[in-house]
Amino acid sequence: MIKGIITPTITVFDQDQKIDFEATEEHIENLIKGGVNGILFLGSIGEFFAMTSAEKKKLISFAVKTVNKRVPVLVGTGGTAAEDVIELSNFAGAEGADGAAVITPYFFQFNQQTLYNYYSHIAQNVDLDLYIYNFPARSGVNISPETVLELARDYDNIVGIKDTMDTISHTRELIQRVKIPLKRDFAVYSGFDEYFLPNLLNGGDGLIGGLSNVAPGLFADFYSAYQKEDFNKVKELVNKINLMMDIYGVSDPFFPAIKKAVSISGSNLNAVCKEPVGLLTDKQINNIKKILEKVK
Repeated sequence: MIKGIITPTITVFDQDQKIDFEATEEHIENLIKGGVNGILFLGSIGEFFAMTSAEKKKLISFAVKTVNKRVPVLVGTGGTAAEDVIELSNFAGAEGADGAAVITPYFFQFNQQTLYNYYSHIAQNVDLDLYIYNFPARSGVNISPETVLELARDYDNIVGIKDTMDTISHTRELIQRVKIPLKRDFAVYSGFDEYFLPNLLNGGDGLIGGLSNVAPGLFADFYSAYQKEDFNKVKELVNKINLMMDIYGVSDPFFPAIKKAVSISGSNLNAVCKEPVGLLTDKQINNIKKILEKVK
């Protein structure tokens, strides 16, 4: 089971909105050097929703080969068609990925029985560890702890959940009602960076948070300080993480701001996003620079 910080990595594109593999490799190396405990490709910040199946497969193959087992590799394989999710998940597994993160189906606000049926169908047809990805603000539906527990009990390859809820209460419920009752490993990760500490304090397993793209070393240092019970250091680093949270509010959607913050922080990567998302304004870029200055 992966514990600590898993980076849901940005996908780097060139000016023509094609995957920039050279810059992607540089970013992967920066994350691993920074000390992250795993990398998730094709998450929300990775713009999975704007990429073709062919693009996704090229990135998956490249990512697994580049990481080369130095840290675990997870792949976001979610979508609205279950058969596409199954096909991409099995492709990722065949390429050597360690797990697939599958967002709840979106567009219709399915009830809990339908969510169970969806994940059940995928689990029965995928030979890979599966992580439920709960992001109600984007999918329009919240999977309940009761449904997660039922799925985890019925399918051994459902091994964790990324809970992207802007409250620790739902994540705490998942820990208490799912993680603790199960007689096997089941990972519960928070999806918002500011809940890294309360996740751990409540018995969770860590964070899948976008700001670790910007400052992987800061998050790695935080997790190390927590493990050593150096709570003076923990407090110092938590304050920095809290300051960085303002980056999410610079743009809507938030991933262009994350991508630009990575570029400003020293990588010089191209901050282009897939259509229809445009470039940030000078004012937005200056706001990001001011936030990053506060964190130094």
